[in-house]
Amino acid sequence: MILIKDLCKAFGDHVVLDHINCRVAHGKTTVFVGPSGVGKSVLIKHMVGLLYPDEGEVIVEGKDLTKLSERELYELRKKFGMLFQDAALFDSMTVEENVAFPLRHHTKKSESEIGDIVAEKLRQVGMPGTKEMMPSELSGGMRKRVGLARALALDPEIVFFDEPTSGLDPVIAATVDKLISETQAELGKTFVVISHDIPGTFAIAHNIGVLFDAKLIEYGPKEEIRESPNPILRQFFARKAEGPIKLV
Repeated sequence: MILIKDLCKAFGDHVVLDHINCRVAHGKTTVFVGPSGVGKSVLIKHMVGLLYPDEGEVIVEGKDLTKLSERELYELRKKFGMLFQDAALFDSMTVEENVAFPLRHHTKKSESEIGDIVAEKLRQVGMPGTKEMMPSELSGGMRKRVGLARALALDPEIVFFDEPTSGLDPVIAATVDKLISETQAELGKTFVVISHDIPGTFAIAHNIGVLFDAKLIEYGPKEEIRESPNPILRQFFARKAEGPIKLV
């Protein structure tokens, strides 16, 4: 679904990504983890064409994002959904209006069709009967659910998640993880997640990539990553202060 080839990115003298290579599998959930500041967000921004590499290629559905025109990239992005870290709901809009927003701006569907789609997406995320509510009336977990419904509104091929359980208590985080897993299984879409949440990562991932010191040091099925002897992974997953990952 997504092929990253020799991707390099630096900001001034600071190298953020150094020859990253990986394939994001179609119809699976891939989670990228690693300590803060290792380039996870920068990597995902390359996948959606918000940043361009200094070297290398980002190929999505056979198309190299670095070679697309602005119009071609715009059309490709219609196949993407995005759940932001804070859900990024429009506070002045109802739940229904938030989920309908991409449909009204990117399609010519009738209001009746849009209403049916909104109702279905809210059902998929376990939020039926909330369409008249305002974001201020929602808990953090509910906001994430509505954000996911909006991300799914255009029936995207790929959905990107930026720290989907950030700021949530463990019980609500586990609920969001369950929702992500069940939604991916039901729809069969390609999910790409960046996360610091280790239990959540192993709960939702099919494949895991570990970024450290500008490199993708491990990438593969979660069972292999879980059992890796790499001391960086052992320290990170065990949440230990002692090890090769040094506090800055």
